[in-house]
Amino acid sequence: MPGNRAGLEQAVTQANRGGWPEVYELLRDRDLDSLGPEDLEALADAAWWLSRVEESLAVRRRAHAAYIAAGDTRRAGYHAWMLATEYGFIGKDALASGWLTKARRHLADEPECAEQGFLTFSEAERAAAAGNHDEALRLARRMTDIGVRCGSQDVVAMARLLEGTLLINAGETSTGLAWLDEVMCDVMAGALSDLVTGWLYCLAVPVCYELSDIGRATAWNDAAMAWCATLPAGTPFHGLCRVHHVELLGLGGAWDEAGTEAERACRELMNYHPNMAGESFYVAGELRRRMGDLAGAEDAFLTAHELGRDPQPGLALLRLAQGRGEAAATALASCVAGGDWHGLARARLLAAQVEVSVAVGDLDTGRAAARDLETMARESGAKLLNAVALEARGAIAVADGEVVDALNRLRRARTLWLDLELPYEAAQARLLLAAACRAAGDHDTAELELRAARSAFERLGSVAGLRRVDELLGTSPQLPSGLTARQLEVLRLVAEGKSNRDIAAELVISTHTVSRHLDNIYTKLGVSTRAAAAAFAHTHDLA
Repeated sequence: MPGNRAGLEQAVTQANRGGWPEVYELLRDRDLDSLGPEDLEALADAAWWLSRVEESLAVRRRAHAAYIAAGDTRRAGYHAWMLATEYGFIGKDALASGWLTKARRHLADEPECAEQGFLTFSEAERAAAAGNHDEALRLARRMTDIGVRCGSQDVVAMARLLEGTLLINAGETSTGLAWLDEVMCDVMAGALSDLVTGWLYCLAVPVCYELSDIGRATAWNDAAMAWCATLPAGTPFHGLCRVHHVELLGLGGAWDEAGTEAERACRELMNYHPNMAGESFYVAGELRRRMGDLAGAEDAFLTAHELGRDPQPGLALLRLAQGRGEAAATALASCVAGGDWHGLARARLLAAQVEVSVAVGDLDTGRAAARDLETMARESGAKLLNAVALEARGAIAVADGEVVDALNRLRRARTLWLDLELPYEAAQARLLLAAACRAAGDHDTAELELRAARSAFERLGSVAGLRRVDELLGTSPQLPSGLTARQLEVLRLVAEGKSNRDIAAELVISTHTVSRHLDNIYTKLGVSTRAAAAAFAHTHDLA
C-alpha cells in the first residue's frame, strides 16, 4: 500500500510539471474506484493532452463525482465547466449546456474564486453568440476583476483576450488589437499555464487571420509552433496550431514545407477528433489545387466535406479548372446566398465568384461580388482585402473592355500582393495584368508580366500556373510521357546520379516531396527502379 500511494503522489507531481505521458503510464492501469479526486483529475488531464478525448471525458466525469463526494464543490464546479468546454469544443451542445448548468449551480454560493472566472468566460461567449455585445463585454470585464482579485494570471489573460476580440468584432479594431498584443506578451513569455497558453494561441491567431493581419498571425503562429515543439508528441495543440501554420506557409510560398505539414496536421487532428480534421484536409486541398494536382485536391476536398468542413470555395475553383464552370458558379451562388460566411472566408468566396463568373460570362454576378469586396475592403482598411477587391474589379474591367480602369486597378493589386509577400497571388494578378496590357496593345509589357509570373510559378512548383503562362506565351513545352516541369527537373538530377537528399537540397524541397515526385515519375514512365528512370532520361536526351 505505501508503494501504491507513492506512485499516486508521483503521478500528481508529474501532472504539476506537465509530464503527461508519465502521468498516463502511472495511472492508466489503476482501478479507477481506488483513485482519489486529484488522481482522477491528473489522469483526465493526461488523457486529454495525449488526444484520448473520450477517455478524458469519462475520467473527468469521475473526477467531478469524486470532488462532490469529498464535499469540494469548488473543484466540482471547475470540472463541470471543463466538461462543458470540452463537449462544446467537439460539437455536443446539449451535453455542454447541461454541464455548464451544473457548473453554475456548484459555484453559485462559493466565495469569489478563479473557477468563477472561467465560468464567466463561457457566459460571455454565450452572450456574444446570442448577439448581446454589451452583456458579453460586461462579463469579460467582470472576469478581469475576478482574476485580479484572485491573483489568477490565467483568468486575467483569458478575460483580456476576450475583451479585445469583442472590441474588434464591434469595429474598434485598433483598441482590440492593443489588448491582444498585451495578452500575447504574457503568452509568449510563458507566464501562463500550458492549457491556457494553448487556448489563447488557438483564439488569437484566427482573429488576426480573419482581420487579414498576416504579420501578427505569422508572428503568433510561429511562437505557437515553437511552444508546441516543447510539448509531448501528439497533443491536440500540435494539429490545431499546424493548420494555421500550413495556411501561412502556403501564402508565403513555402509550398513543399506546407505540403508536408498539411499531411501531419491531417494525421494529428484525425487522432484528436475527426470532425476537426476537416479544416486541415481543406487546406491541403487548396494547396494541391494551386500546384495543379487536381485529383489530389478533389480527394482532399471530398474528405473535408465528409468531416463536416464546407469545401468551398476551393472545390468550385477546382471544378472550374476541370472545365465545369457552370457547376462551380451554381455552388458559389448557393454559398453566397446562404449568408453564413464572414471576414476573410467571405472575401475568398466572393473572389472565387468573380473568377468563375468571368470564366462563364456571367458578368452581372461578377460585378455584384466585386462591389461587395470593395465594401468589405473599405470598411476593414486591410491591405490584403484591398488587394483582393482591386484584383476582382480589375478582372471585371478586363472582361468589360475597360482597359484603362483594368490597368490601374491590376497594377495596384500586383504591387499590394508583392508588398504583402504573397507570391502566388502576385503571379495571378500578373496574368490578369498581362491580359489588360495586351488589350491596350502593349505586348512588350504583357510579356514582361507573363515571364515574371512564370518565374514565380516555377519557384512555387505550380504546374497549373506554369501551364497557363505557357499557353498565354504560346510556348507550352511538350514534355515526354506527361511529365511536369518539376518532375523533369527531378528526373534529370536522378540521371546525374544524385540521391534524394541531394535533389532535395538542390531544388529546396523536402526529401518526402522528392520521393513523391519519383513515385509519379515511375508511374508515368512505366518503370519501377531508379536505374530504369535514369536510363529513360539518357535515351530520350533528357539528362
